[in-house]
Parts: sequence; structure tokens; C-alpha cells
Amino acid sequence: MSDLVLPRRAFLGAAAAAGAAAALRSTGGTLSFTSAPALVTSERLRPVMPGGVQLGDPLADRVLFWSRADRPARLHVEWSTSERFTNLRRLTGPVARADVAFTTHFDLTGLPAGETIFYRARYESEAAPGAFSEPVTGAFRMPPRAASRPLRVAWSGDMVGQGWGIDASRGGLRIYDALRRAEPDVFLHSGDNIYADGPLLPEVPLPDGTVWRNLVTEAKAKVAETLDEYRGNFAYNLLDPHARAFNASVPVIAQWDDHEVVNNWFHELVLENDPRYTEKRVRVLAERAKQALFEFLPIRRHPDEPGRVYRSFSYGSLLDVFVVDMRSYRGANSNNRQREASAATALLGDTQLAWLERGLVSSRATWKVVASDMPIGLVVGDGQRNGEPSFEAVANADGGVPSGREHEIARLLGALQQARVRNVVWVTADVHYCAAHHYAPDRAAFTAFDPFWEFVAGPMHAGTFGPNALDGTFGPEVRFQKFASRPNQPPSDDLQFYGTLDIDPVSRALTAALWDVTGARLWSVELPPARS
Repeated sequence: MSDLVLPRRAFLGAAAAAGAAAALRSTGGTLSFTSAPALVTSERLRPVMPGGVQLGDPLADRVLFWSRADRPARLHVEWSTSERFTNLRRLTGPVARADVAFTTHFDLTGLPAGETIFYRARYESEAAPGAFSEPVTGAFRMPPRAASRPLRVAWSGDMVGQGWGIDASRGGLRIYDALRRAEPDVFLHSGDNIYADGPLLPEVPLPDGTVWRNLVTEAKAKVAETLDEYRGNFAYNLLDPHARAFNASVPVIAQWDDHEVVNNWFHELVLENDPRYTEKRVRVLAERAKQALFEFLPIRRHPDEPGRVYRSFSYGSLLDVFVVDMRSYRGANSNNRQREASAATALLGDTQLAWLERGLVSSRATWKVVASDMPIGLVVGDGQRNGEPSFEAVANADGGVPSGREHEIARLLGALQQARVRNVVWVTADVHYCAAHHYAPDRAAFTAFDPFWEFVAGPMHAGTFGPNALDGTFGPEVRFQKFASRPNQPPSDDLQFYGTLDIDPVSRALTAALWDVTGARLWSVELPPARS
């Protein structure tokens, strides 16, 4: 299963990438967010589509369609279940506006479950009606109807980190090509979509004597502080043809973590000792970063809370996915050993935690996947604060009864056991290596829970590290891990990882697998469904 290419889909993905590349060529590869180019010739009347298209937040009958123009222009989309575009649907979408960096989000509804959807998209200039961009053409597959075929979910995280950007001579962002070839029905991006705090140098010497040569844009030459700089970090990834081909053919469910803003951030953090920043207040940076996140990713806005990242997705009787947000509601990083739960120990926060508990308890899907931007049992440090070790994630390295942020996880696991909720699997990234962890009460300091699995993948295109220590509070055990032989190994060493979850519609078994960027399967396990 290391190469599951469908030639028709590969061709259409390449066509979408070619259209995006042509758009970049027509603008000289520049990234402008605040003003439209001057209209000089008839050709210049035509909008272009830098960055191609992205598909996101798929449900049984809809997908969110993202694109971007280079000027005020109205989106037009055609779609069909036929490659020949018979019985096509023509839709008029929103206008790309300067205040949202000329991005558009358009919910395509009424899509048939399990079908391949072929589409054409283009923009019509607002200033010159009838002047259209070159169309971008692509195809994607809707999640299957119940029991019609297997369902495949992939996940990973951590993109363009630790100074490793796009080196075209080394294949660019190769992980996107590997993921496209894996043909998931949906991809869970586990966070660190960008490294806003990670500027790129033009050249990075490698241990073998060769040189990594980064494509560097203005936005990637310094840390992001302004809204335009955050936008430029997201736009940077779209310069890669593998990314554009993948985005045009696989729907993504995205979440965020810390590097969309700054390393290990929380709202009260002030960057007093970082001379790279003129804006020191992380609360201000986070607001700008979140605006860029929602502009440049295909995330469907919640009607009552437009900036909400946590959300859920149902794929019939086989799967429900719960995407959590461990950044927006957390207390400050600390020694993480508070004996009582309080605002200081918040990670998900009371409202989100109650939402997750209700959703998991009420789910009638065989499998419940919690897409988490940080792991549960791995110790993720944050240096020293107030003379004590500080921690970034759930674990606090003491291995004892729950304390600090572990209170929330203990509350959730206990509620799931009491409600007899079975078949809950956690997937995550963040730590820049891949691993499979099994949690069990007979190894744990806290025992009021049922055994479960946590699978870790990543990085997608960043430095590889690991392994991290495990905290014993919830009884984790390493069943597999692959990590770097030295810190910050480059993407050229092929230690870039993703995971897949395959659910069989007949047996309802879930097969979890970990893969590297070459498409090699490193490890897998088949999990039969437990009955309540």
C-alpha cells in the first residue's frame, strides 16, 4: 500500500498545480496582499490564482472550497461527477476582497457521498467584467457512504520548521507528494501549519558537505509580527507544486498549535527577551495569526464563534472526528503540578472539555478519533519559569496521580469509562518523530479509564528530533517509535513521517500505520472494534 496512485486523479492534481504555477509566473512569483496590480494591457485585466485551490472540512455532502485571487474578483466554480463534465453544476461564489488578502471560502454543498468530484474554478474581475482567470481544474473524492468502501484518514503536522524551507533541487515539500499518493479520503493537519517564528536563511550547510538552498520570500526572511507577515508564511507553502497538487485533490481538516504564532505561546506571554520582535505582546500576535489562519486555510467558520478552531466531523457509522484546540484556552505554562484543577491548569478549558465529553459520549460511530495538536503522555518541556522546570503539553514528568493539566485528561478519561465509550483513538504530532503509544490502567498511577491508543506522526517538513520521555500517570507504553539520530535532522534524510487510519466497512476493524516520506510503511496494528 505504499503507492496507491489513481492515474486520473494524479493527472488532475498535476493540472491544478500547473494552473497555480502559471498564476505565480504571471505575477513574477511575488506575494501582494494589500493592493491589486495596475491594469496595463488586456492580459493584465485577467485575474490570476496564486496558490491554486484548497479543499477543507469535508462532511457527508459538502466541502469547503478555498482559493485566492490577485485582485477584487468573483469566484466561479463548476463541478460534476463526470470527468467529461456532463450534468455539471455552475455556482457563483464570493468576491475576493483586499481586507481578507483576496482569499475566498465557498461551501460546495449537495455533493454525493463516495463520489469523485471533478471541478473547474476561475475568477472574474470586478473591475473588468468578462475578464476571467485561467481555470484551475482538479478532482477529489468524497468520504464513502456507510459500508460502501474502506475509509482512509491520514494525519501529520509540522511544516517548514527549524530553517528547512523549499529547496527545489531536493524535491521541495516531498511529503505532500507522498500523502497524495497515499490517497486518503481526508487529511488531519495536526498543527504547526507554518513556522511564523522560524525565518529562513538562503543556505544551510549539511553534515555531508552539501548545502540546503532555501527559497526565501520577504515574509520568511524574519519572524512574523504583522498580519501581512503571517499571511506570507501561509502563502509560502503554496509556492510548492507538491503542496498545490495535494491541496487540489485531498480535503484537509486543519488545526493549529504554537508555531502559527510563536514557540510555546500562551496569551499572557510577553516576549521581553527576544530581540527579534518589536511587538512583544503575544496576545496581539495571536490575534493577527488567527486571522491569517482562517484566511489562508479552508476552515469552516462556526456560526456562533467564528474564531473557534475546535469542531467535529461525522462520517456515518464508521467514524466521528473531534478536532481539539490546546492553544486558545490554556493557562500559562508552569511547573504543571497543581494538585487542584483551576484556571491555571486549563488546557482545553471547561467549555471545550465539556463539548468533547458530550460529543464522544453521544457518538454512535464505531470509531471516535480525537485529533490533538499535542500528545498526552510525552513530556514536552518549556525551559524554566520562576526557577522551576516548565511544561508545554499535558505531561509534567512526575508519573504520579494527575496534577496540573493532567486533571482535564483524567476527567475526560473517567467520564468515557463511566459512559462505556469504546474505540477512542488519539492522533497527534508536535514532537517531530513518529510513535505508537498504548495506554492502560494496569501501568498507570490513575486507573479510572479504559485502555486506548495514541499515534504520533510528523514532522511533515521540518527538523526531526526525539524521542521524548514518557510520563507514567496514564500508563503509556511505547509500541513503536522512529526518531532522529541527532537533533534537527533535515528533510533530505527521509525522516519525515505521516500516519494513516483505515477502517474496514465490513469488519469495522481499524488499521493504524506509520509511514515515511518515501512511502515505506514502518509499522502497523489492526484494532478490532470493542463492543460497549
